[in-house]
Amino acid sequence: MSDIIRIAQYGLGPIGIESLKLAATKPWVEILGGIDIDPAKVGRDLGELTGLPSLRGRKVYYALEHLLEHGRPDVILHTTVSKFAAAFDQLAPLARQGISVVSSCEELLFPQLNNPCLAAELDELCQLGGSRMIGTGVNPGFVMDVLPVCLTGVSREVRAIHIQRVVNAATRREPLQRKIGSGLPGEEFSRRFRAGEAGHAGLRESVALVAHCMGWKIGEIIETGEPVIADHDIQTQYLSVKQGLTCGLHQFASAAVDGRVCLTLDLKMYLDAPNPHDAIQIEGEPPLNLVLQGGVAGDQATVAALVNTARRIRKASPGLKLMTDLAVPCWS
Repeated sequence: MSDIIRIAQYGLGPIGIESLKLAATKPWVEILGGIDIDPAKVGRDLGELTGLPSLRGRKVYYALEHLLEHGRPDVILHTTVSKFAAAFDQLAPLARQGISVVSSCEELLFPQLNNPCLAAELDELCQLGGSRMIGTGVNPGFVMDVLPVCLTGVSREVRAIHIQRVVNAATRREPLQRKIGSGLPGEEFSRRFRAGEAGHAGLRESVALVAHCMGWKIGEIIETGEPVIADHDIQTQYLSVKQGLTCGLHQFASAAVDGRVCLTLDLKMYLDAPNPHDAIQIEGEPPLNLVLQGGVAGDQATVAALVNTARRIRKASPGLKLMTDLAVPCWS
């Protein structure tokens, strides 16, 4: 296996562009091109799109078959959609081609939760084609799932795991600020959350991954989402929110074993949130209490998670993988 990994970027939104820029700095990466359906991006030079002279001559293509006419990637960084069912049609052709994928698709963290048949189909396609596919990121993909699982590596016993994340969304990218309902009336946010049109994707998948690693046979995953209402006018780089309108969300998920709640994930993500942090408490022997002051910078760290995983996934056996199937995450 060559030390150089040929990489292409699928999806050139804010996260995709930053992933491409970080990958281009790695001495073990050769960038082949990008894929995007946006007419304003198709045909453009990646050097121009990213501002990196080193990427001049690499193009954005409308579809995989157009990219393959100019080179065959070993790994594709995939940053397009949050729902696994929507991502499947993009991932299946890659699996058939034997091209591995590291994706930011939130539901791909644990696709067996909502789409077990589709996950089994993609796993079979990967094994037949010799590719590996995985969903990762910061949340889901690290802070509220992989990190607490790693902490239990020093546990003699684990009775319960509780995780909290507070994010000042004013520092995040525009799509995320809109996804959490910024500027909507509270009732409209609640309607969209119930319809699956607003809120943070992947929280239930994080619960499922942690429970899977603990060997817990959990019942139904309970998830709630409420708007956080702005108590003052807020102006970010991208939008304005008036006092009394939604400025973010409070999302909560829990699961129980034999009627006892053993796993809770509490996410507060809103504009101007004070005291951002990530915290994990493990009830067990020994008890563990971890707090990351300031929290993990989501956009920057998501990009790093994608690029760092690209090197590690090639060492795995073919198939649809969980983050906990790979070696411990580390900087490449």
